[in-house]
Amino acid sequence: MKINRKFVEKLPKAELHVHLDGSLRLSTIFDLAEQQGVKLPADTPEKLAKLIVCTEKTASLDEYLRGFGVTLSVMQTQDALFRTAYELAEDAAAENIRYMEVRYSPVLHTTGGLKLTQISDAVLDGLAAAERDFDIRTGVIICGIRNMDPASSLKLAELAVAYKHRKVLGFDLAGSELGHPAVDHKEAFDLALRNNLNITIHAGEAYGPKSIHQALHYCGTHRIGHGTRLIEDGDLLNYVNDHRIPLEICLKSNMHTKAVRSIQEHPFRFYFDYGLRVTLNTDNRLISGTTLTDEYSLAVNVLGLSYPDLKGIIINGFKSSFAPYAEKVKLLNRALAEMEQLERDELKENIKIEEKM
Repeated sequence: MKINRKFVEKLPKAELHVHLDGSLRLSTIFDLAEQQGVKLPADTPEKLAKLIVCTEKTASLDEYLRGFGVTLSVMQTQDALFRTAYELAEDAAAENIRYMEVRYSPVLHTTGGLKLTQISDAVLDGLAAAERDFDIRTGVIICGIRNMDPASSLKLAELAVAYKHRKVLGFDLAGSELGHPAVDHKEAFDLALRNNLNITIHAGEAYGPKSIHQALHYCGTHRIGHGTRLIEDGDLLNYVNDHRIPLEICLKSNMHTKAVRSIQEHPFRFYFDYGLRVTLNTDNRLISGTTLTDEYSLAVNVLGLSYPDLKGIIINGFKSSFAPYAEKVKLLNRALAEMEQLERDELKENIKIEEKM
């Protein structure tokens, strides 16, 4: 079966790793800046894109992160949070993402005086409105920040627990990985686990397998965000494989942050062939200039994945979600039915082409 971008876009997909503050529309940044009186470092969307959207020439993690100062500057009001959450879900639904878990750290949106509860409500309300308007289901993951005081992570874990039955599905640890071990935030994870909250942790991106080991054995994570450097420890890799711990892989982002030097050198293909439960995600749609369709297309065109491979990764995405089991089953069964219909349509189209020849 020939896999082109149009076909990939039609496929039903799940996204488990996407940051709200890294996934705004450029036009929205300008609208919000004008409304709020925020001065931007460029006067057109095109000029701003050159400053914050990464390319293959992005040289470092610091360069990758500079765009977040811009996005966060216009995300300090409830209206802005509602709008950006709504638009992210709208953009995802437009490429047939049927399920998406949006992650963000409420503490980064407090400079305008908003309370953590006001921030949480605005994001959840925006996503709920998008669910009513578009064919998508969503959930939220609240992030602690590695390079902040662990007391902040504990407060955010308390927030996540309080909102557990309001579509907050999990707790994460993001931020600068190198020099900021996850174990420093163990109290927050202990609280989350005592309250049966799902855990995912950024690990193995800017630091090696030891970071993944900590996430698993000290913080009790259920999924690994990135896990790019897991390949450096074969024993740990087999542990992750044997215990079916999902990896949230983000190809373009890993290249931009220099977790890998190029897409061609990314271990994703090996992980998949070896049997690890890998998923594909965008990480930051704006900052990496990507969509989930782009990520799947890279896996096909650069890493040589076939349609059966893509189908397996799509299934991994739905199976690895933090959605309640009953909802997960419905989402997966619907996705399988959609893919079967797409396969039949593709077969019919190929027959028509052959008959014309």
